[in-house]
Amino acid sequence: MAQTQIACPRCRQMIPANVEQLFDVTADPQAKQRLMSGQVNYARCQFCGYQGRLATPVVYHDNEKELLLTFFPAELGLPVNEQERMIGPLIKQVMERLPAEKRKGYLLKPQANLTYESMIETILGKDGITPEMLKEQQDRVQFIEKLMQVTSKDVRTELIKQNAKIIDEQFFALFSRIAQSAMNSGQEQMARVLIDIQTQLLEETEYGRQLKESVAELEAAQHELQDAGQGLTREKLLDFVLASKSDARIRAYVSLARGGMDYTFFQTLTERIEEASSDEKTRLESIREKLLGFVAEIDKQMEARLKQAQDFVEALLKAPDIEQAVSANLDKFTQDSVEVAQQMLRQATEKNEYERMGKLQKMIQVLQTASAPPEISIIEQLIQLPDAATVEEALTQNPDIVTQQLLDTLTGLATQMESQGDNPEAKAMGDKLSEVYKVALKVSMKKNMG
Repeated sequence: MAQTQIACPRCRQMIPANVEQLFDVTADPQAKQRLMSGQVNYARCQFCGYQGRLATPVVYHDNEKELLLTFFPAELGLPVNEQERMIGPLIKQVMERLPAEKRKGYLLKPQANLTYESMIETILGKDGITPEMLKEQQDRVQFIEKLMQVTSKDVRTELIKQNAKIIDEQFFALFSRIAQSAMNSGQEQMARVLIDIQTQLLEETEYGRQLKESVAELEAAQHELQDAGQGLTREKLLDFVLASKSDARIRAYVSLARGGMDYTFFQTLTERIEEASSDEKTRLESIREKLLGFVAEIDKQMEARLKQAQDFVEALLKAPDIEQAVSANLDKFTQDSVEVAQQMLRQATEKNEYERMGKLQKMIQVLQTASAPPEISIIEQLIQLPDAATVEEALTQNPDIVTQQLLDTLTGLATQMESQGDNPEAKAMGDKLSEVYKVALKVSMKKNMG
């Protein structure tokens, strides 16, 4: 993404802007996000206050979905031959990046879009997002904005009644993201307003009341499972399920202990059904039916999450610089995507797919480095120094890094190395860590005394 100086469309003062014309998802998986987020080709003028999208030609390419889209702003007023002259080199660049086997017929027929919005709708349509779904999401956003503008609880109540049909799971998910964003960005006043609105929504809407009940049941189920501790068996889990007073509690157990609800679990339930009296048998059969439905639902959600994680990791693997791509997308990694990457690495190793192995190893290394506590990074640098004197000099020049956490981490790592017995490499590392610890302790004592 190239930042350049442009003339403000209103006052003509020179201002910085991120200008990008080619969004090639195949070569750069992050390109789609940049286009959708509105972070590029958008001007904000610090002189006159102008804000708006820049009139910039755009080419969008996704080989996997066979999409080659073009958009040329009508306000530029250029004839077709001039438009083609400007867009042609971008399309040529797309084709040159692709290996011969991936050059398909769609590349010869770029889809021209008369408006920027129609181009975005086409891209989203390939993701299964229809214009109707976009309209519904816009309605939800506008409704949240109205709720935030109103200070009277009674007026909010009336607005909630009027918009009851759009207050669903997607609405609460959107609301949660907006509230989280406000808190993360330090907008405390907005966050407090959103919390008040959320409380009202949970109390005054059907889905909100269901959500509130589900959360309460989930917490109660979690406490019971934690209290059972090591004594939790399939039979004990089944006892908890059969004692549930609501479907929400049964669903909570499924979401928390899906792994324990295997063939043996259901076989035990079937045996109890067969031994039960008539009325009890009917109740147990009803619970079994609900359990099977909830399990299927959880499995489907898990499958969708893993598919999303797999697509995310695969998209990053296509990036020319895997380390840069992973670093730029650290905030999008979930536990699912980390586990998927590790599983992919095991599979690639088994199949001797060396190029794929190398990329996945780099990906996991970047993730491990990013998730490691700062003390680990400091220690890694210190143990590379040639001797104790150099370590002491480095720590003396940077006394603030000599914390109790650093000393504790050094002690813990040295103990781990010592526990590996006769392993010569572990012994050497343990000796080095002990040496660094002694120097760090000396520097720490000097710092505290002086």
